[in-house]
Amino acid sequence: MNPESVGVAGEHSRGSDLARAALRAARERSGGRARERNRRQPGRARRGRGWSGPDADERDPQEFGRLVRRMVHARGWSDRLTGGQVFARWGELVGEEIAAHSEPVELAEGVLTLRAESTAWATELRLLQRQLVRRISDGLGERVVRRIKVLGPAAPSWRHGPRHVSGRGPRDTYG
Repeated sequence: MNPESVGVAGEHSRGSDLARAALRAARERSGGRARERNRRQPGRARRGRGWSGPDADERDPQEFGRLVRRMVHARGWSDRLTGGQVFARWGELVGEEIAAHSEPVELAEGVLTLRAESTAWATELRLLQRQLVRRISDGLGERVVRRIKVLGPAAPSWRHGPRHVSGRGPRDTYG
């Protein structure tokens, strides 16, 4: 027998002709629509492949900053990171002269605690409190720092070791 076979109407046909006829009949049964290629819907990952292909995919290499921003947003760390900028950019936000004589100690619930170098600088920082809050707001955004609490310089601690006698003692010469 030769590679040709007998067709539907008794005609001699090749295998490729039979495949075309079967495809045409299947298209007619499906409503005459041509089959569309499988197009990926946005946001839906392809499965079953080990590579991402030519289209953009979440498995493709991404910028490190984008990944960090996504993680910060997902975990709700944005307020804490913005608050951390107060400490990292202190000299830039308030000016070099103020930064040389003060340092931020704590930022909790919009209240920034500062430690001054001397009592004179503590008084000066208390007077400049509104201007400092405005400068920080201009640099980092509103509502990061709403109020400033200023602490004076810390006195030296004479409390050393595990044993301590409370009250006034021989070293109490500060008052």
